[in-house]
Amino acid sequence: MVFYMLIFIFLMVLLGIPIVFSFGFGSLIYCLLTNINPIIIPQRVFGSLDSFTFLAIPFFLLVGNLMNISGVTRKILNLARSLVGHVKGGLGHTNVVASMLFAGLSGSAVADAAGLGIVEMEMMRKGGYDDDFSASITLASSIIGPIIPPSIIMVIYGMVATVSIGRMLLAGLFPGIVMGLCLMIMVYIMAHKRNYPRDKWGGLKNIVFAFKAALLPLLTPIIIIAGITSGIFTPTEAGAVAVVYTLILGIFIFKEIKWPNLKSALLNTAMTTALIGFILAVSGIFSWIITFEGVPRDLVNLITSITSNKLVILLLINIAVIILGCFIDAAPLIIVLVPVLLPLLQILNIDLIHFGIIICINAMIGTITPPVGTCLYAVSSISGLPVDKLTKGVLPFLLMLIIALLIVTFVPQVSLFLPRLILG
Repeated sequence: MVFYMLIFIFLMVLLGIPIVFSFGFGSLIYCLLTNINPIIIPQRVFGSLDSFTFLAIPFFLLVGNLMNISGVTRKILNLARSLVGHVKGGLGHTNVVASMLFAGLSGSAVADAAGLGIVEMEMMRKGGYDDDFSASITLASSIIGPIIPPSIIMVIYGMVATVSIGRMLLAGLFPGIVMGLCLMIMVYIMAHKRNYPRDKWGGLKNIVFAFKAALLPLLTPIIIIAGITSGIFTPTEAGAVAVVYTLILGIFIFKEIKWPNLKSALLNTAMTTALIGFILAVSGIFSWIITFEGVPRDLVNLITSITSNKLVILLLINIAVIILGCFIDAAPLIIVLVPVLLPLLQILNIDLIHFGIIICINAMIGTITPPVGTCLYAVSSISGLPVDKLTKGVLPFLLMLIIALLIVTFVPQVSLFLPRLILG
């Protein structure tokens, strides 16, 4: 019966029905046709959302939305430009470094693409950079946001896989840096090929001045990570503290947050949280059905009959998740796929923190690929570049992101060094 349910879900997706409704209707029909007690549905919905950790998601979302309206974007860009603007293709490097810095403030790829991306595109156009290059690097660098802590997608993974949120957030720092460095290598190559300009070196004084201007916002991720790892805050409490800190910055120090844009930020946060909650609720039913039918056990038997080599299995999972990511958005992809893969990971003794970083990078790569990529359409909208042209332009950067993914996959220490160093 589960096979027919999956076929039904696949057909609904092909018809353009949103993923969450497709999984929800498919799960409901399965329950009705198999005479499963209907009380299972509300139990699983409630169980999926009955988590204190879930409250961290709206707080992190709100921090990112508040940062977008509090005048922080220009300060981050100025700091990034003072650091790398003098390298060949300086504004391309600035774009990447700004996304790496902004990642510590928002934790959301769409927030990076839509908020920071508008300013980055304007800056690069004035600097004489081609639109396809500017939009492509803006798109590619935006997915660093959910990898470098704090990260909404990692909170979701931590909830689904029941692993430490603090360890997940720490584990994302070095992989995010690796992704940024890989993108900067391609920027450097393309800048030489297209003869893009560089800024004049402004000296250490310029860096110090820009750093001072951006210092207070940059303390946000330090407050979050230090609070969680020291045990002072839970992830949810850290998110709440970060919201209060951001409000103080935006209202009293930068004086950029007014009631109209605050209202918009709150509404945006509420809508996104409701969507994520809906996805979690529906996935709770679907995951239970998959487990009830023994799909994880069958998957384990199938894969282990082919190979027991952990690296080969991780490579196969990477390929499968990248393909699935083209059709399923990041959050539902992780929520649906992780429970299916957990038994296999546990049998092979694959570290769940390491795997969490792998699947989060995979899921985020899917957001910049057609036909469902949310970041792809966001950047297409702000840049005015057609989706097909933007897709073609982002391919060299997509290649570098896949290289970064392989580095993280086959060198677990990239992910595990920091959490082991700090938390043991």
